[in-house]
Amino acid sequence: MAKALEAEIDALFQLPPAAFTAARNALAKGAGGQAAAIKALTKPPIAAWAVNQLYWKDAERYEALVDAAHEMRKTHRAVIEGRKADLRSAGREHELALDAALKSTMTLFKDAGQPATDATKHAVLNTLRALPADEPPGRLAKTLAPGGFEMLAGVTPAAPSRRRVESPAPTKSPESSPGLKGKRPDARAEREAEREAAKERERRTAAERAIRAAEQRVRQAEFEAARAARDATKADRRLEETSRELQAAQAAFEEAEKDAATTSRSRVTADRDLEKARTSLEAARQRS
Repeated sequence: MAKALEAEIDALFQLPPAAFTAARNALAKGAGGQAAAIKALTKPPIAAWAVNQLYWKDAERYEALVDAAHEMRKTHRAVIEGRKADLRSAGREHELALDAALKSTMTLFKDAGQPATDATKHAVLNTLRALPADEPPGRLAKTLAPGGFEMLAGVTPAAPSRRRVESPAPTKSPESSPGLKGKRPDARAEREAEREAAKERERRTAAERAIRAAEQRVRQAEFEAARAARDATKADRRLEETSRELQAAQAAFEEAEKDAATTSRSRVTADRDLEKARTSLEAARQRS
């Protein structure tokens, strides 16, 4: 698309939610061969709209969050590949950036006069946590759910370290070694190697259990996040429908008020005409 049209699309995603559809349709009419692509643009749910506004109106916090997310994923990859990395520090930095981005987004909600329910706030948090997304920044058309281990696709986990346990060298029997007659073979090295091998097996088992538990927690978190995002979308849809119904009811009420005022004026006029008619009738009777 031409740069001018791209700029107009960017402006489209910065509009209030209620103005999106009409502005998109108007843009599509003058888009020529790009009309179908413009028409296909979807109105973002309120949570996605808010994250878009964070990109357009507070780019510093948006970029800080994306940078922290990249760093955390890179750290996860390093740990899984067996390289040394500070996962706790990366996670802490990401949470700080996430908290700052969430506060800024909720402030944008307030400044725009948009309703922000608990479900909407949760959907915003999930979407922020899932950044960066595949869609262009500032043009999210749906809420996101945080990814799990699929974000690390293609990463090869490091194989558990194993110490090589060598069998002790054959010990000559007292009969074959005249200088060692009367002495027993030293089994200390063999026992030490067996203990190390047992410890390594325990460490490997514990690591495997920890990985399975982490995977289960991630799957559970993904499930809860997806359910919350669906609930938030439904709540946003109900809110929009209720807002439309309220606007329709308000318009009907104003129309009824106008009709009532018109009827009242007509009644006053009718009463006045009736009084005049009665007066004329009385005057005519007196003349007769």
